[in-house]
Amino acid sequence: MPIDAAKAVSAEPRTTALTWGHKDIQLYHLGVGAGVPATDPDELRYTLESKLHVLPSFATVAGGGMAVAGGLSAPGIDVDLAAVLHGGQTIELHRPIPLAGDATQTSKVAAVYDKGKAAVIVLRSDVADADGPLWTCDTRIFVRGEGGFGGDRGPADRLEPPAREPDLTVDRAIREDQALLYRLSGDWNPLHADPEFAKVAGFDRPILHGLCSYGIALKAVVDTALGGDVARVRSYTTRFAGIVFPGETLRIRMWRDSGAPGRVQVLATAVERDDAPVLTDTVVEHD
Repeated sequence: MPIDAAKAVSAEPRTTALTWGHKDIQLYHLGVGAGVPATDPDELRYTLESKLHVLPSFATVAGGGMAVAGGLSAPGIDVDLAAVLHGGQTIELHRPIPLAGDATQTSKVAAVYDKGKAAVIVLRSDVADADGPLWTCDTRIFVRGEGGFGGDRGPADRLEPPAREPDLTVDRAIREDQALLYRLSGDWNPLHADPEFAKVAGFDRPILHGLCSYGIALKAVVDTALGGDVARVRSYTTRFAGIVFPGETLRIRMWRDSGAPGRVQVLATAVERDDAPVLTDTVVEHD
């Protein structure tokens, strides 16, 4: 069996050094659409080093680390890369991300779930610096054709949007060069840049990185629902349900949870394709 779940989960954690500075943060922010309008004071907090704060989703690229690659190289994991999809992502913030960092990432396979026709690998990464824990990431890797081994199916994480109009809706235009800029933060998959590679993968043209959509949606929530304060974000989770192409528009709908005041439910869709789902089962928990 290509996936040995017991071996993967019991393997020793791996440690990696992560280092970043303000230029890495600014590049990431530009990659998720910050800086429009360029002189807007609210946007300068993402682009100007003297005013900079850090969008929490920067954690997914800090130090150039790519969690999906780490999960697929773990002991007990031997799968066909063509069968792999990034299924979902969660970040839990322990404190605001500093503008410069020297940290240690400790990663292990936390679980392998049997979904019948597929397996889901959950890679957990804890990052800490000299002052203590910074964040924890759970990356869910969906592997087609690797289920049916009799394992735990895992938790049900489907979350229906509320049956009412959203409290906030914003549209974010995806620039034609958005994926080319975002990939400079470390995800060099040619699927997001090379038209010929994209065709082989079954797409008409290169698609935007899922984690770029993830960052765009979080920025929209911070800027509109959280008063522009990145430090209010406690956690952010999503399931990648579809794709968006550069040049399209991402529509981000937000519902405040009246029963849980520190929670915003989010749905992101591709406007030009009849609101095709891009991010679902998405929640931002906040102070």
